[in-house]
Amino acid sequence: MGSGSAERLPKGAGWKTVYTVLRAEILSLELPPGEHLDETTLAERFNLSRSPIREALIRLAGEELVVLLPNRSTLVAPIDIRSFPRYVEALDITQRIITRLAAEHRTPADLKTIAARQREFEATVKEGDHLAMSEGNKNFHMAIAQASRNPYLTGFYERLLTQGRRMLHMHFEYLKKPTHGYLLTDEHDDMLLAIKRGDVERADRLAHAHTRQFRDQFIEFMKENYVTSVSLESSHEISRRSGEE
Repeated sequence: MGSGSAERLPKGAGWKTVYTVLRAEILSLELPPGEHLDETTLAERFNLSRSPIREALIRLAGEELVVLLPNRSTLVAPIDIRSFPRYVEALDITQRIITRLAAEHRTPADLKTIAARQREFEATVKEGDHLAMSEGNKNFHMAIAQASRNPYLTGFYERLLTQGRRMLHMHFEYLKKPTHGYLLTDEHDDMLLAIKRGDVERADRLAHAHTRQFRDQFIEFMKENYVTSVSLESSHEISRRSGEE
């Protein structure tokens, strides 16, 4: 288990500390997909009873970062590459709508917040901390989501961004190599400018291109490191092909 990063905590530190530590280790892939999380071992590690450990795991399950099995065992949620095209399809559609709405409804206060989140993201890029980078990236996009003024889409979008953070972490690893593309800072600046100008169509195009860039580079990372081929078919294409067979 990847837990050597935290010392034993004072008695009574509580589930929030366990949740925070395990969440960081899962998102950074220190705890790899499929890793078994034993409550007794975690209780010993954090110097806590099993009750707060269980509470932390339930909270992580709510974010779909762990899977609670019927026998009370827990696994770090796997990353199902086969579902990646469907994930990107949902992310693309939602990101485009969110960014369009932000270009329509943003206020001066929204623009200041989005710009501040972008500066924070740029700072994490300079530091090279991938966990902080994925957090900064999410905060930037959530600032745009808040400007969309649609809480229903915002909630769904946040769930998608959280689910994708481990994949984004891999994406940043891929981009460490000088021949493997570029980071997202320039694209973020372009999106902010389109939103500031109220250019709905350009905001839409940039959001779409942003998702495609992430998709393509993540696929290349997986091909180089884990699999020999990954389908880029959308669910519509898969359904159509299945109907023809």
